[in-house]
Parts: sequence; structure tokens; C-alpha cells
Amino acid sequence: MLDPATAQHLLKENFAPWVQALQPEITEIGPDQAVLEIPVRPEIARMGGIVCGQALATLADTAMVFACAGRLGRFEPVATTNLETRFLSAARGEAVRCTARVIKAGRAMIFAEATLIRLPDAATVAAASATFYLPS
Repeated sequence: MLDPATAQHLLKENFAPWVQALQPEITEIGPDQAVLEIPVRPEIARMGGIVCGQALATLADTAMVFACAGRLGRFEPVATTNLETRFLSAARGEAVRCTARVIKAGRAMIFAEATLIRLPDAATVAAASATFYLPS
């Protein structure tokens, strides 16, 4: 079973520098869900301090990868085969929190979904779903 500190180390060892540039922090990981947060910073915001969609989609994808790891009980490389992100409201404030969970896991395919909220007011800013291929 993974804990947040181990998962954070795996993120640093296995993810691209541009993902790490978002400064994601894994605050929870387990068989039911993974929770990641990123700070809202000028480097990922556009006019008006709104976090860009690319950063939100990257956060959602990364959180769902860790939801897969939490479900599996270990980190396994998975390939994103489909990612759909729905932007619902402006992501601004102090941070964005993404809660991801696996909705179905098969032998080769894993289906996940994520909800992103802005902090501190906890308004939902985006939702995402993805399909991952688990190489055998």
C-alpha cells in the first residue's frame, strides 16, 4: 500500500519536469482515491489570475494516475488513452485540489474520474474522466 510520502517520491522520480513545475503535492492516496493539490501561481495563471486549462488537465491526469496506483497498491506505469476535461468555472484563489478515483479496473484498462475544486472556497472548477492502459 502506498502512503503520500512514497507517492510524492514516485512523482518526483517518474514524471516530466513540466508536471513537477506545477508543484503538485499528494495529500492522500489509497485504494479509494488519490488527492493532489497545486498552488495557484502566476506561472500557471492567465489574465485575472485564472489557472490555465492545460495546468488543470495535467493535474487531473496526474491525480488519476495516482488513483490507479492507489487501487493497485503499487505504482505501475499506465498510459493515458483518453482524457476528457470539462471546465466549469474559473480556477483562482490559493490552490486547486483534485480528488481522483478509479471507477472500474480491469486487467488491461482502468477507468477513472476526477473533480477539481478551488481553495479556499471549495467551488468546483473542473471535472475529468480518463481511460488508462496497464501494460502487462
